[in-house]
Amino acid sequence: MESSTVWILTVVGVVAVIGFDFLVVVRRPHEPAFRESVRWTLFYVGLAIVFGATMVAWAGAAKATEFFAGYVTEWSLSVDNLFVFLVILARFQVPAMYRQRVLLFGVALALVLRGLFIAAGAAALHAFSWAFYLFGIFLVWTAISVAREGGAEEGDVEYKETRAVALARRFLPTTDGYRGAAVVVKEAGRRLVTPLLLVMIAIGTTDVLFALDSIPAIFGLTDDPYIVFTANAFALMGLRQLFFVVEGMLRRLVYLSYGLAVVLGFIGVKLILSALHENSLPFINGGEPVTWAPEIPTWISLLVILVAIGGAATVSLVVSARTGARLPRDHEERDADRT
Repeated sequence: MESSTVWILTVVGVVAVIGFDFLVVVRRPHEPAFRESVRWTLFYVGLAIVFGATMVAWAGAAKATEFFAGYVTEWSLSVDNLFVFLVILARFQVPAMYRQRVLLFGVALALVLRGLFIAAGAAALHAFSWAFYLFGIFLVWTAISVAREGGAEEGDVEYKETRAVALARRFLPTTDGYRGAAVVVKEAGRRLVTPLLLVMIAIGTTDVLFALDSIPAIFGLTDDPYIVFTANAFALMGLRQLFFVVEGMLRRLVYLSYGLAVVLGFIGVKLILSALHENSLPFINGGEPVTWAPEIPTWISLLVILVAIGGAATVSLVVSARTGARLPRDHEERDADRT
């Protein structure tokens, strides 16, 4: 368990990075160029790699491996989230120049809410070892669902308005359109919120729904709340830039769902095996630990995750290229304008 000083320094660092994004990167509303997004994505990936490498010195190689396994898993699941983000931005007809701000606010809100999820999950696992069974079964069920859905990347994703957005629409008077980058405006003596606030709430709360599988998944790789938090933080901090990098490629990742299904299923089985190894339920083996249940090393988990996600992405791009898959027309025109 990391000291309170380490936690404070980490949280301050995360807040500083997000604050820098708010005050410097997205202060001037604009549609980021592809190269700009690539540079920032590489910066955040590099930041995560440096952080993980330093963990070897002050936490040990085992903890560093857990961090990288968790980070790659959360990062991969975040890519899957981007399909829904794309649908939300289109549904709310968010102007291209304001998408950065919307995504950044949504990421910040999601990070706060995920922190609460992580605390609750850690407390449950600490108090009730049988919770590993629930997490494991849930992940296996989710993996089957994801595999069955397969093809959602081709544009079949549907967005259902969250309760938070519905409540905001009901109780907050809203303007009939966007008012630049403003979230709240005063018109005719009344304070009104703009659709920009609604889409921010939609992005943030929708990402929390995704945490229902991503948080149990990473707890299947490590039981250290600090690693769970930092892996989520690094994956989320670079999500905004990643969106603009892969936006034009989303429709080509036709097999990503299957790769994610393999990862979730694998981690689900790993959680169930861990639960068996520490079993205390009276109706399983008389309440005694199941000694034959194997423990899967973290480095094997990391290898499985890299192969599954990397293989799914590679096969997707190869098949898309052979079948003549093309970017949506607006993406092609945008890329042409930038060259």
